Amino acid sequence: MKILVINSGSSSIKFQLIEMPSKIVIASGLVERIGLYNAELHYKTETNAIDTLTEIQNHSVGLEKIVDLLLDRKVGVIQSTDDIAIIGHRVVHGGSTFTDTTVIDKKVKDKIKSLFSLAPLHNPSNYEGIVVAENMFPKATQVAVFDTAFHQTIPEKAYKYAIPNELLNDHKVRLYGFHGTSHKYVSEKAIEYLQLQTSKIIVIHLGNGCSMTAVHNGKSIDHSLGFSPTNGLIMGTRSGDIDHGLIFHMVDNLGYTLKDVNTVLQKKSGMLGLTGHSDLRDIEAKAAKGDKNCTLALEMNAYRIKKYIGSYTAAMNGLDAIVFTAGIGENSATMRQLVCKDMSYFNLILDEELNAIRSPEIRTISTTDSKTKILVIPTNEELEIAKQCYTLSGN
Repeated sequence: MKILVINSGSSSIKFQLIEMPSKIVIASGLVERIGLYNAELHYKTETNAIDTLTEIQNHSVGLEKIVDLLLDRKVGVIQSTDDIAIIGHRVVHGGSTFTDTTVIDKKVKDKIKSLFSLAPLHNPSNYEGIVVAENMFPKATQVAVFDTAFHQTIPEKAYKYAIPNELLNDHKVRLYGFHGTSHKYVSEKAIEYLQLQTSKIIVIHLGNGCSMTAVHNGKSIDHSLGFSPTNGLIMGTRSGDIDHGLIFHMVDNLGYTLKDVNTVLQKKSGMLGLTGHSDLRDIEAKAAKGDKNCTLALEMNAYRIKKYIGSYTAAMNGLDAIVFTAGIGENSATMRQLVCKDMSYFNLILDEELNAIRSPEIRTISTTDSKTKILVIPTNEELEIAKQCYTLSGN
């Protein structure tokens, strides 16, 4: 069975065409920097690799280019769109309605659409991917895998906000958590790699969107993102944690509308607001040349992560390992070094030489005398989605 997994992020699309149950990746790739003039398109099969710079205005155009490559006479891997049985879609916000993998129909699409306001950088692109895929693959079963599902094990004392009870009871206002597919995959890999019978692990997912999860014995017990994917860590364009009184100050005293404030906090803040750049590679390059704003932004980013490590270590009453994953977590030695600096109290001691090595494999980057392990584990949300889709199909 061929399953095409579409993973639409806020500024990227990752995809894998996977043969199940063998888990063989037939084709894979990435479209990144969507909306910028220098968007990157990467496509790889067993015999071909394509890397190009092009203008990709939106997620719909990106998906169309991916499908064109899959069908291409020279580098394609399918003869017809009918070759693909299931399209698995990562969907960021499932609200309180979706707690498991779900076949997509009109009601599911309508519900995903109704949650746009809770994940405005993600659910619209997820929805767009579904609509485009339905048109391009009319015979395939469309399946949604929700980021919020893994976090259903978070206890009430952690997911409930200290606001009037009716907001939770009547309107389902609570912490939901995100990046759940990644956190689930990575935490399971960490437990297997370290051969732990009981485990206290913090997964640090760093990309254009960032989040951290406290995973106790394989279950999510707390998470840095909340009701929507906007709080917690400093992200590419999102502010992360702020004093909510700032919103009222901006509206009451600075002339902003609520829509303006939402745009600022979602699309103009984070690393972009601090440096003028949302891509960490650009920020690191400028920091290396002495740019003070970029240097400070990196330090602020790492400082916020350190605070969450402390808080989650307290929540679990201990820590076996921290795990870096996703685009920045896997590839930025600089960010990992900044996070692990001066963390000996937590028994976290980074091996600088191991940290500098780039590898697609699971690896330990802590010293041999570091009681708490520091790992880098490449996430594979696409494989996790494919596994869940295959299970749902009844095979």
